[in-house]
Amino acid sequence: MNNSVSNTARLLGAGLRALLVLTLVTGVIYPLVVTGIAQGLFSNKANGSEIKADGKVVGSSLIGQAYNLPLKKGEETPAPDLKWFQGRPQNGLGTNSVNTQYKLILSGATNRSGDNEELIQWVKDAKAAVVKDNSTAGYKVKPSQVPADAVTSSGSGLDPNISPSYADIQVHRVAEKNGLSADQVQKLVDEHTDGRTLGFMGEPRVNVLELNIALKELVAKS
Repeated sequence: MNNSVSNTARLLGAGLRALLVLTLVTGVIYPLVVTGIAQGLFSNKANGSEIKADGKVVGSSLIGQAYNLPLKKGEETPAPDLKWFQGRPQNGLGTNSVNTQYKLILSGATNRSGDNEELIQWVKDAKAAVVKDNSTAGYKVKPSQVPADAVTSSGSGLDPNISPSYADIQVHRVAEKNGLSADQVQKLVDEHTDGRTLGFMGEPRVNVLELNIALKELVAKS
């Protein structure tokens, strides 16, 4: 009987030691090593690819933001603030009631098929709005100029980028709203246009947050 109790105690002790060692290795040492390597070699990515402006974090280069006017009484959705470059549509995604620091939207797709009548109407309405909002006295946007990303949301709804084509058709409107020349604003777009990754992956793109930060700086200097 004593031997049986002694063996049980030894097994429990061995199991407890194994648990403590594994907890220390996998729960403390390993996370600290991985975190240290990430912070040392990829600190920006490890911290969420943060973007700073005026000395403070204003968002992430990986997450899209909305540039809207304050919601007016009776409105269900706010109107876009047309002095800024606009990102992709956010149809069907709702609003974020948890983390409102960067005015994020909820992630998710519309989950509608290409022949869905509601989706088709969204696209038609969005196209008409893009043509109307971006046409100025001296520059008229044609429906054929409106790219797909101007009228459809991404799979996540949080795409931070737009196509150069969509940025280009916003240039005259942004210039007019901010008292700048179209050439000045077009130069900003060109400077913030990234090509395909490694020259062949993906498509050319413009990060909307980074572009709007540069726009704000340009307006302040003008």
